[in-house]
Amino acid sequence: MTVSDINDNKLRQLIFEKERVIVKFTDPACPVCKQLSPSFRKLSTEPQYDTISFVRMNASENPVSSQEVRLTGTPFFASYLKGTIQECGIVDTEEGIRAMLARLLQPAAQES
Repeated sequence: MTVSDINDNKLRQLIFEKERVIVKFTDPACPVCKQLSPSFRKLSTEPQYDTISFVRMNASENPVSSQEVRLTGTPFFASYLKGTIQECGIVDTEEGIRAMLARLLQPAAQES
């Protein structure tokens, strides 16, 4: 799967169409966002994550979604399971993204 660029309206639709979604909120002036782009693209193609939709949003151009996740800075990631936010926060390493993806794939473990 590849990374798709989306907006507020498309995110609202996507989180109900797809079971698992991870969103990377970026800002053009964010150097860490640019550094993480290759890693995020690479992760989107790894077979263990093929049930997750990977999307990217410009935080300043999408105020509704940014407000919904209480965005505090970039790079900011949010994961959704069946239309509900599971987790969100600033993540600045590939390892941090992998950890968030692992938790998204194992929602039952979060509930116990």
